[in-house]
Amino acid sequence: MSDSFLSGHFNMSLGRSANDHKSAAVKRARNDSGNKVAVVLGAQWGDEGKGKVVDLLATESDVVCRCQGGNNAGHTVVVDEEEYDFHLLPSGIINTKCTSFIGNGVVIHLPGLFEEIDKNEKRGLKGWDKRLVISDRAHIVFDFHQAVDGLQEVQRQAQEGQNIGTTKKGIGPTYACKASRTGLRICDLMADFGEFSTRVKNLVLQYQSMYPALKVDVESELKKLKDYAERIRPLIRDGVYFMYDAIHGPPKKILVEGANAALLDIDFGTYPFVTSSNCTVGGVCTGLGIPPANIGEVYGVSKAYTTRVGIGAFPTEQLNAVGELLQTRGHEVGVTTGRKRRCGWLDLVILKYAHMINGFTAIALTKLDILDVLDEIKVGVAYKINGKRVPYFPANMEVLQKVEVEYETFPGWKTDTSAVRKWSDLPPKAQNYIRFVENRIGVPIKWVGVGKSRECMIQMF
Repeated sequence: MSDSFLSGHFNMSLGRSANDHKSAAVKRARNDSGNKVAVVLGAQWGDEGKGKVVDLLATESDVVCRCQGGNNAGHTVVVDEEEYDFHLLPSGIINTKCTSFIGNGVVIHLPGLFEEIDKNEKRGLKGWDKRLVISDRAHIVFDFHQAVDGLQEVQRQAQEGQNIGTTKKGIGPTYACKASRTGLRICDLMADFGEFSTRVKNLVLQYQSMYPALKVDVESELKKLKDYAERIRPLIRDGVYFMYDAIHGPPKKILVEGANAALLDIDFGTYPFVTSSNCTVGGVCTGLGIPPANIGEVYGVSKAYTTRVGIGAFPTEQLNAVGELLQTRGHEVGVTTGRKRRCGWLDLVILKYAHMINGFTAIALTKLDILDVLDEIKVGVAYKINGKRVPYFPANMEVLQKVEVEYETFPGWKTDTSAVRKWSDLPPKAQNYIRFVENRIGVPIKWVGVGKSRECMIQMF
């Protein structure tokens, strides 16, 4: 079939000639494609300090969105000495002038959401119900999904001698339900409750046939859900239309807060030790229902070293005094799980790989101050197998476990940087380290973090 036939057919099907089509195209081009969304994404294995960058940008944003993951994410934000912990709520919820949106790609555990709201209300969060919008297409995480998550981990441990190290928040089983078309969404909870109850009961029976040890009090879970349904009803919107209006309405600053990180992405991460959603830039389009043309700045967040929670390959891990120092100085304990994080040197192979997938326009390098006391600092620049450089990031975990890391070594600056607020005040050796990282990844570093609060982010440009 020729191209001309296809284009003729296309134009006829629209009921206009090719000439009309051309003039329409010219008119269309003059039309702006709408507001761009800025995206903040983790560039390592999570816990990079995305919450801080989001918080910095959220102070000027009109809309802050979550597009994937669930309450397996954990962001801590410090405002006026008060610490807030967010798992499902976008961290923009603190900003009273900002709308927070939970998109269709997010999986929502309603008891977890309300527990989080109550906790943060006690710390001073007010008026959240006027600023929170939830997509009706988001999938629901049930308590029994969390129970199944735990059972699956026990089973993996028994069968394979190792588990994945999930947060047991039911995220994986919920996404599995979504993919196998047995999941239930917020729109189902908003519709006929009798119909919803029947589907929940069927889902429970399905799980019990797979996991005979699974005990579920369906009636009590349904009763709770009926109450939650009324509490969230005023917040529910069609997410596609909500985002379309945000993009095509008056000029707005729209921010997307990524959860998890590139190396935990279900497709591109260190599979199977990954999360169950796409936490790279593609997840923004599918998790909110927006076109790629509306993605603007993409900010990657990385620590000045590397950490990882749970198991899986970690080439630059330091199982020695350096690793312990990074762990204790950096208070490297998971917000969601309370697990100690594994620590190691900065790995530029994974940062470059994350950049290839996400197309970062700038990077935030956090926790530089943790390196202040070290005599020397290493940076992983390449992987080798049997002495030969590997020109890519290995997909297979057995291969990744075997790589040797090639390091560049830098002298430490041995100076406290935690009070530094501008680039020119950083020690020259620290500047040198930052410039090396920037040049190797090929992405400008826009922020350098030297402490916990938002004042501790040195903005470079």
